[in-house]
Amino acid sequence: MGASSTEFDAEYGADQIQILEGLEAVRKRPGMYIGSTSTRGLHHLVYEIVDNSVDEALAGYCDEIQVNINKDNSVTVCDNGRGIPVGINHKAGLPAVEVVFTVLHAGGKFGGGGYKVSGGLHGVGASVVNALSEWLEVEIYHDGQIYKQRYERGKVVYKLKVVGECEPDRTGTTVTFFPDAEIFDDTVFDYDTLKQRFREMAFLTKGLKIVLRDWRGEELREHTFHYEGGIKEFVTYLNKSKTPLYEQIIYCEGMKDGVAVEIAMQHNDSYSENTYGFVNNITTPEGGTHIEGFRGALTKTFNDYARKNKLLKDSEPNLSGDDIREGLTAIVSVKIEDPQFEGQTKQKLGNSEARGAVNSILSTQLEIFLEQNPSVAKMICDKAILAQRARAAARKARDLTRRKTALDSMTLPGKLADCTDKNPEKCEIYIVEGDSAGGSAKTARDRATQAILPLRGKILNVEKARLDRVYENAEIKAMITAFGTGIHEDFDITKLRYHKIIIMTDADVDGAHIATLLLTFIYRFMPELIKQGYVYRAQPPLYKLEKNKKVWYAYSDEELAAILDEVGRDQNNKIQRYKGLGEMDAEQLWDTTMDPKHRVLLKVNFDESYASDIDVTFNTLMGDRVEPRRLFIEKNAKYVKNLDI
Repeated sequence: MGASSTEFDAEYGADQIQILEGLEAVRKRPGMYIGSTSTRGLHHLVYEIVDNSVDEALAGYCDEIQVNINKDNSVTVCDNGRGIPVGINHKAGLPAVEVVFTVLHAGGKFGGGGYKVSGGLHGVGASVVNALSEWLEVEIYHDGQIYKQRYERGKVVYKLKVVGECEPDRTGTTVTFFPDAEIFDDTVFDYDTLKQRFREMAFLTKGLKIVLRDWRGEELREHTFHYEGGIKEFVTYLNKSKTPLYEQIIYCEGMKDGVAVEIAMQHNDSYSENTYGFVNNITTPEGGTHIEGFRGALTKTFNDYARKNKLLKDSEPNLSGDDIREGLTAIVSVKIEDPQFEGQTKQKLGNSEARGAVNSILSTQLEIFLEQNPSVAKMICDKAILAQRARAAARKARDLTRRKTALDSMTLPGKLADCTDKNPEKCEIYIVEGDSAGGSAKTARDRATQAILPLRGKILNVEKARLDRVYENAEIKAMITAFGTGIHEDFDITKLRYHKIIIMTDADVDGAHIATLLLTFIYRFMPELIKQGYVYRAQPPLYKLEKNKKVWYAYSDEELAAILDEVGRDQNNKIQRYKGLGEMDAEQLWDTTMDPKHRVLLKVNFDESYASDIDVTFNTLMGDRVEPRRLFIEKNAKYVKNLDI
């Protein structure tokens, strides 16, 4: 279409405009419909089909969904809902099931009537899955008969036909599909990714049972998710590695302006807030109007209560939202007929009625709860007042550092060896443990673009510390100053001084622990750095092999074995196992770990859709309670590699 530079006479008329017929459009531009063709898009196929079954559950017709990953990596989703209608759709002159699977934007979610709310977002679900599958089969149980139809790459193979009989009262739909390798980079489903999403779905739809089975391995893997308590149980699950402040879970639900609202929350003894918003069972990592409504009502109701009951003196300022939400775990789930999403990634709710509905329901019901449970109300207010004082102390400490920096020309920490280039895009900072490795790194580095910040000892575990303690820690202060972005409400990504923040620690247990502490700090105080892909782990080599004056470096046992296979195993091999970076001289460190041409860097990233699971992992591994950590270690010990014993 269009002309090359030499061919200006190419026609551009009405016939040159391509009309992509139906599902052809989906195959041509899959990313528009499922977000991407990576593994994330692949798993999205399963969610689209399951979402349709969940919609049946929300409408009150389905209580069990079975998801099977079959031996050949196809997926079967089976529900006991009403079954997709098999009658003829008069507008299309085709059976309704065929319309659902072959026509874009067809479904029962557009005309009102069929569904009030639905999670299947754009009405593209089933047909898009069909278009992006090598083959798809649907079976429907209806009036004692089993109906079946098969499609290949979105095209009908045979018309809907009756293939057998079933019990007269059995209803439901079974869909089996095999993702198309022409579309997806990788067609292998990950059990854990699906498990996390279905757990979330089951929490958000109380009473619904979701069974996930994986038939691919030697042994069957199976999980059943079924929560009668719905989102109340979700909060209990998220708080399992923490100590709750009070026993009950505060629960509110109601309907206002056509928005169904459910809220569950409980405070714990930690210092971070974990609030998750969902719209029609779909997570909204960027929040939106439902979260704004929740936060506004929470802040106002608690301040009114604290003033009325003299928990706050007249001279004291109001509690801020951050103070009240310290250590809070909350789920805000809204169901809405026509959700409008904003933001680049469509992960932020924009409906203004959601704000008013959440605000009104929470204000009314929370006020009653606090009046009826004065001891719980007092605990929460006391924790919030403590948080307020700590925040004031932290602000003081912060202002002090700011004033100092304004007066002092020595703004950057003394132990930082900064680079000379001032363009952040070219600059990188290595965070190294200890002065010995720091010394080698300073000698080895490229002074123009590589800065070195050595840390002495282990930094503070921020998962167990309040803001004021975090600000007092010298190592953390040095990092905040060096990065230049500030933290929390002061955070500004445009002030970042280095576009690569590289954590370089020893390849032993202590090194791994320091790296984890650093990641905990960045995740809790500057998560944007990880989201935007600025944080990396350096990979120092594990072995050095010398033979006949030649040198090889290996970064894993497998790599060492491959090198030995190549050069031969005999007496002339000198193999050195590096325990730490301090064992390398500057030249070796540069060659193996710091030279952009040869080094191996691992980018740290996380998927926001799984934020609740990431939080649970950080709390389990870095929180105060020992028992959940012990259980985690017992469960995962068999997967450990490269253990130094």
